[in-house]
Amino acid sequence: MLAYQHAYHAGNFADVHKHLTLFAVTRHLLRKESPVTYIDTHAGRGLYPLDGVETQKLKEYQNGVAPLWAARERLQDGDELLTGWLTALERCQKGRSRLERYPGSPWWLAEALRPQDRLSLFELHPGEYRHLEEGDLPNARRIHGDGLAGLTRLLPVGTPRLCVLIDPSYERKAEYLEVAETLQKVVRKARHAVVVIWYPLLPAGRHETLLERLRDAGIRKLWRSEIRLSDGTDATHGMQGSGVVILNPPWGLGDELDASLARLVPLWGGSARHRASWWVGE
Repeated sequence: MLAYQHAYHAGNFADVHKHLTLFAVTRHLLRKESPVTYIDTHAGRGLYPLDGVETQKLKEYQNGVAPLWAARERLQDGDELLTGWLTALERCQKGRSRLERYPGSPWWLAEALRPQDRLSLFELHPGEYRHLEEGDLPNARRIHGDGLAGLTRLLPVGTPRLCVLIDPSYERKAEYLEVAETLQKVVRKARHAVVVIWYPLLPAGRHETLLERLRDAGIRKLWRSEIRLSDGTDATHGMQGSGVVILNPPWGLGDELDASLARLVPLWGGSARHRASWWVGE
């Protein structure tokens, strides 16, 4: 428990999937002037140097953000979402010409902040929280604690709109059910909330526990997106893919993300696939 450090995986394909989705959500929310409260339940560090010791150990960014960076001029042609995301990624680099850093979710959320908005970042791991505290996020409230419990304590929020990112490490099997139970509490206390949940696709298929609990709870207005790098038939360990579920996605978001991801996924190999669907509970 508390062994996971995201620096080993920074900038991998799952990060791109999660953060492009988050960027698309905030982009839609910014179309209205009313204030938004953003809550990140498992914030991590906020910014990852790609030459860091941990990141260099696995170098997962090489088959994640790196191919997108190399193809960024082509990807931005005619795609407003990818143009915005890649332009923001360029701003994160020291010289904007080389890919040197990968921003975590606190950075992406802080980029969306306006004077009327609020941002709360939870992180339980003491080492990761130390990095988060030292990061350049002047308008963010940093909280050293359990993000799922902290989220429910903050509800209801004082702004008309709420956006939440839930993306634990899933080190423990119980986290899948805990995430589902937390979403049920959010729905009861803030039915209007836009919630992004990320989950890994592993050979054991544990994410089905999360999805089944949401299905049984009858939660409505869910959009689901999954990327698989392979069919998984010959895999016995490791992450085979990345999944995202969005509660109350803004109108038009699903089609926009589906189109952009269709352009990205081929860069991760010929067998990589993206699938998206609406899920409306009873």
